[in-house]
Amino acid sequence: MVHTIGENNSLFNQFIAEIRDVNVQKDPLRFRRNLERVGEIFAYEISKTFNYSEKEVQTPLGTAKMNLPEDEIVVASILRAGLPLHNGLLNYFDRSENAFISAYRKYNEAGEFEIKFEYISAPSIEGKVVILADPMLATGSSMELAYKALFTKGTPKHVHIVAIIASAEGVEFVKEKLAGENITLWMGAVDAELNSKSYILPGCGDAGDLAFGAKL
Repeated sequence: MVHTIGENNSLFNQFIAEIRDVNVQKDPLRFRRNLERVGEIFAYEISKTFNYSEKEVQTPLGTAKMNLPEDEIVVASILRAGLPLHNGLLNYFDRSENAFISAYRKYNEAGEFEIKFEYISAPSIEGKVVILADPMLATGSSMELAYKALFTKGTPKHVHIVAIIASAEGVEFVKEKLAGENITLWMGAVDAELNSKSYILPGCGDAGDLAFGAKL
């Protein structure tokens, strides 16, 4: 299943516009908060897919019957750009467990790169619902690597992959490489192109640098 939330008009598109806007990006606090707010909206939409069961809740005046989610959740993010998005998801899935994956682009002298995996910190994901988040889905290689790294911690019930802005190429890469897997792909917007450095066009630039400052 593939969902692009920005295809339907809502306040969500205002947050995406500010994430993209070069003038708004000058305020790192605002940029991080917009990533977080988008994560909250993704969380709300994803929650509609969970399994629910009826529970009784005691109020001061009686007992209310409520349908409440019963799935165990693990929120997983790719460092470092994924941290504000992770916080947004965690604001809603506040009882979830958490996983963090370190992956980065390692460049050679010719300017070409490969995706390197450093480490993973994660609980068991056996039988749980995993939400794997990264703000940008460019080539899709980082997402594939992170997905496979998570599976060293068990076999999940379902995986929701979340990206705020994706490239059409990255979406097709994930659909091809992870075909047949029990996955739902959630995106805010899909852009048509990647440039020569494999950055999404028009995209928003380097989300990690915009959120936390330029790195050496």
